[in-house]
Amino acid sequence: MASGSSRPTHEDANLLLRLYDMRREERMRDARRWFAASFKAKTLEEFQALCPPGSEANASFRMVVTYWDMVASFVTGGVLNQELFFQSGGEMLFAWERLRDVLPHLREVNGNPIQNRNLEMASRAFINWWNGQAPGAYDAFSRRIRG
Repeated sequence: MASGSSRPTHEDANLLLRLYDMRREERMRDARRWFAASFKAKTLEEFQALCPPGSEANASFRMVVTYWDMVASFVTGGVLNQELFFQSGGEMLFAWERLRDVLPHLREVNGNPIQNRNLEMASRAFINWWNGQAPGAYDAFSRRIRG
């Protein structure tokens, strides 16, 4: 099993390829497209207006966020080599940047203080890694994504 500090293995590479392939599934592509173009909610009210329960937008939101939380769990759990993932996993950080303002509100309303915790933890580690690799690049990315 790979860990964040070990050398990447062929298993890590194969898992990355399988995760990439999952992102190519048609419904997931639609959800990712919607998320990138439309999900900019920062408050609970904005979230509820944009993603009402039972809507396609809500389904797309859940599909994208739960996918990236699952991927993040592989990273935080040591199943997927952290550094190898960070070298090509920028879309996870994009999802985090879009989610991070509204997440505390969602955690409160859902009574779940650990909702999307893996996504948060892996994203914070990614930010630290990126800052070490290219100081200032994350800040520029964040400004671009958050508007």
